[in-house]
Amino acid sequence: MITREKVLEAVKSMPKEFSIDDLMDKLLLLNKIEIGIGQANKDESYTSEEAKKMIQEWSK
Repeated sequence: MITREKVLEAVKSMPKEFSIDDLMDKLLLLNKIEIGIGQANKDESYTSEEAKKMIQEWSK
């Protein structure tokens, strides 16, 4: 889950004028990064080799 502080930091880093779509894109990206970090911390991720093997299997 994303924190209020990270949301405020994201808004402060935006240019003076921006679209809601731009802000939503940035917030969605931050949320996905937080989810990924959480998964990595719980060992719910794949090694590069595992990912390459999966991609090769999917490509058949």
